[in-house]
Amino acid sequence: MPHIDYSKYANLSPFELKDELIKLASGHPDMAMLNAGRGNPNFLATLARRAFFQLGLFAVSEAEYSYSYMPEGIGGLPKARDIGMRFHIFVAHNRDKPGVVFLERAVSYVRDQLGMPEDEFILEMVAGVLGCNYPVPPRMLKCSEQIVRHYIVTEMVGGNLPMSDVDLFAVEGGTAAMTYIFNTMRENKLIAPGDRIAIGMPAFTPYIEIPELNDYRLEEVLINADPNANWQYPDAELDKLLDPKIKAFFVINPSNPPSVKIDDKGLQRIADIVRTKRPDLMVLTDDVYGTFADGFQSLFAMLPHNTMLVYSFSKYFGATGWRLGVVATHADNVMDRTIAALSESEKKELDERYASLTPDVRALKFIDRLVADSRTVALNHTAGLSTPQQVQMVMFSLFSLMDQQGAYKSALKKIIRHRDTALYRELGVESVRDENFVDYYTLLDLGDITEKLYGREFSEWVMKTKNPTEILFRVADETGVVLLPGRGFGTLRPAARASLANLNEYEYASIGRSLRKLAAEYHEQFQQEHGGGSKPPAKPGNGGKNR
Repeated sequence: MPHIDYSKYANLSPFELKDELIKLASGHPDMAMLNAGRGNPNFLATLARRAFFQLGLFAVSEAEYSYSYMPEGIGGLPKARDIGMRFHIFVAHNRDKPGVVFLERAVSYVRDQLGMPEDEFILEMVAGVLGCNYPVPPRMLKCSEQIVRHYIVTEMVGGNLPMSDVDLFAVEGGTAAMTYIFNTMRENKLIAPGDRIAIGMPAFTPYIEIPELNDYRLEEVLINADPNANWQYPDAELDKLLDPKIKAFFVINPSNPPSVKIDDKGLQRIADIVRTKRPDLMVLTDDVYGTFADGFQSLFAMLPHNTMLVYSFSKYFGATGWRLGVVATHADNVMDRTIAALSESEKKELDERYASLTPDVRALKFIDRLVADSRTVALNHTAGLSTPQQVQMVMFSLFSLMDQQGAYKSALKKIIRHRDTALYRELGVESVRDENFVDYYTLLDLGDITEKLYGREFSEWVMKTKNPTEILFRVADETGVVLLPGRGFGTLRPAARASLANLNEYEYASIGRSLRKLAAEYHEQFQQEHGGGSKPPAKPGNGGKNR
């Protein structure tokens, strides 16, 4: 491999560095490139998509029925009268087509289990999939919000929160949610330059970078998870939240990249701090990986009045290209109370900002300010996630709600956990089996793995003599494997992040063998320099535990 000046990559985000690694890994026609760097899954939910497309066919027929006197290729807005009857005729004529029976069952579930009017639901889905109207209400379509709310409360909260207490805003994925939230918090004086914000670490790199931007200029307080405690937050770290200068706590749960959910003890510690000492603290939790966890409970369940929950449908349903997500807040929340407690001059400033929306700006909820700010207030009347996107979100939600045996969830968990086993088996280091591990990603800790393979003396030599970024480039060049640097996610020790979602099991086994081969080469170099003396390599599957 030619000499590379690695210092020029020092400030790059892991996702920008990934592109350089891909170029190197793709440069060998005789070697397959294995990109374990990005978390885009290679699995997806098909039945909910079949239902979406079958719904589209019915919807087009409804548009043509509305304008049946016009030439072919022209339709009109769907008609509400007897739409349920026509839907059931469509089902009867197309029951043999995949996805149609699911649609019929979905309508039955919405009517009989959720208690929603059948015709109203069908009309919203038909108009929504056609995309023939602006999103009304702009925050989220009426039936869609009710259905997705049931999904969120079921999966994230365990069903232990009244549905009427939860407000949703449909957005273009989790990243859009974060962008909107930070902007509205700033515009409404909830955060200001110089304020402190706590971030649970390690974290998805952009979430570390956003508070530092000139837009916000926040002081970051890092709440570090302990790798030696299975990536849980020690009490001493969580106690940093007692600082009254910290305005918000930003956390990914389960984490990215350790891929570990906060255990019950940690959740309770955070809840106790907020309830007894920091009732003013705002909590922002990204729970995109929660559906891969066993017995998951969001901080939104523990602290509904303080928490903004962000959920994306991208990973669980294999829908990164759809850009589907929601922001959830409680009807009674600390954001609204903090805005209500602003000074009179600050309130007047906000009165002017939102004056075009309502004569009573001070009654405008935080989540509705999010909607307005997402379209620079003046364009609020055209705000909202596109209606076809909302319909697909509904289909995903119903698919999950109706799968009462959890067959889909169980299958996905098995897929990623078998991949995890294959990787570590071939690497020669035993994988951790902890109830809090989710396994969507794994962190390959350089010091830990080398010690378990060849002993502490060798591990210390690697840590002193090898540049972690250089190792990533060498891995890419010599094996075709692309991994992301852990340092970009805020890890305190050299590590590489591998997604366990985007390759097949045999490919993860190949990655394990490639990394083990590279470790063996380093060990041979170590022995030559030290005249032998390090322990022999561990047998695959018999090494110590690693994460």
